[in-house]
Amino acid sequence: MSNGGQGPLLAQPLQRPSAGRVAAYAGLFLLGAVAALAGALVQAAWFPGGLLLALAGAAGLFLGGAYATGGRGGAVAPAAGWIVAVILLTTSRPEGDFLFGAGGGSYLFLLGGMALAVICATLGAGRQPRGGSARLGK
Repeated sequence: MSNGGQGPLLAQPLQRPSAGRVAAYAGLFLLGAVAALAGALVQAAWFPGGLLLALAGAAGLFLGGAYATGGRGGAVAPAAGWIVAVILLTTSRPEGDFLFGAGGGSYLFLLGGMALAVICATLGAGRQPRGGSARLGK
């Protein structure tokens, strides 16, 4: 696999990401945290429909981030924000308050969201070598 005569893609030196890409990843991280907070509130309010809506919103954000940035990092950034926010929301406060109840819907939201994050990061748009649509090496 060559990249315009510069050698294999894996042999290329690492480059710093541009400021726009870093800002996009930071924005996607924050959007993932907001989606987790909104999903935590919605899934408990309207159980079957709210859970599906929360998981569909998370999957849309993860997959949309991958396609918007053109790489799998666009799915990982909101997934990381989602997971950090969900972990912080599951801890109880000193007053005894907590956001997630001990019900099946909460566990489905937690585990389903993590499974969706892995699926979307795996299926997200990976970077492809530039060139023609013909098979490489022919």
